[in-house]
Amino acid sequence: MLDWLTTSLTFLLALGSGLIAGVFFAFSSFVMGALGRLPAAQGIAAMQSINVVVINPIFLGVFMGTALLALLVAGYALSHLSMPGMGYVALGSVLYVIGSFAVTVFGNVPLNEALVPLQPDSADAALFWPRYLKDWVMWNHVRTVASLAASGAFIWAMRTL
Repeated sequence: MLDWLTTSLTFLLALGSGLIAGVFFAFSSFVMGALGRLPAAQGIAAMQSINVVVINPIFLGVFMGTALLALLVAGYALSHLSMPGMGYVALGSVLYVIGSFAVTVFGNVPLNEALVPLQPDSADAALFWPRYLKDWVMWNHVRTVASLAASGAFIWAMRTL
């Protein structure tokens, strides 16, 4: 029974981290580039809207649900490292929790919060926007790679579970 549960949870982690990697990849590969090509006021207004709309049960359920499940499964995996595949489960969990969730909380969210009070057509906003784009995209690249690597680790673990 425990083998079935471990495999099922690892499969869910692979799906969740892979799905989130895809979301982050879209932002890194074209969404932020498109926003950066707009006049600053339009790009800022669009990003402010995205930051409101992203707070929804579907995205947060997958993003935070995967983080919570990774934390729970990491504890089991770390205490059973001698079992086949558990090292990869632990690795995937750490990659997702630190590289995706923690980077979001400590990297991207503070940038998003700094964007909230700005009037898109103000001089302050226009000065902030290029730095915001550069820093936000840099942290997003980290989240993309970490989430994709986590998904790969979970998939690799399933070969031996």
